Amino acid sequence: MLKLMIGVVIATVIVIFAFTVINHNMNANRQGNTSVYVVDDNFLSITVTGQVTKPGTYVVKKDETVGDLIMAAGGPTSNADARAYIEETLLVAGVNYYIAPINDLDDYCGEMPLKKVNINFDPKDKLMEINGIGDTLASAIIQYRGEHGDFTYLEEVMKVKGIAKATFEKIKNHIILR
Repeated sequence: MLKLMIGVVIATVIVIFAFTVINHNMNANRQGNTSVYVVDDNFLSITVTGQVTKPGTYVVKKDETVGDLIMAAGGPTSNADARAYIEETLLVAGVNYYIAPINDLDDYCGEMPLKKVNINFDPKDKLMEINGIGDTLASAIIQYRGEHGDFTYLEEVMKVKGIAKATFEKIKNHIILR
């Protein structure tokens, strides 16, 4: 029994030492490196999530569109809301695109339509019907679209003063572009 316990202790020490060396080597290899390498200035690494068949990160040409990205991701699912993306929109470097659902994902049957507002058209009172958009944000959305034109992708709403990632996450399933 004593020999078994000594063997287990020795094996544990060896495993801990091995993991320490492996972890150190992995950290040394990562310094200064990223997981995305630029091969050519004509390509972008873009992430798409939400209602696409294969969410993930794709390498696409700079002049490609949201529609091209969706097709690279296997196309939209049957629950994708086509009003929440504009296929002709050129991709923007650094943006992670989200394809919103038509129906509530928390609904057991998945057949309950989500309440949506059009951030390019609806008036202030309609925008305020969405939880997370109050008087100030509704006014800021209207001001932004007046100064910059229509929103062309959902994530663009984060350019509105007062809408950060947390607010976007709260409203992204409830806004449409057309």
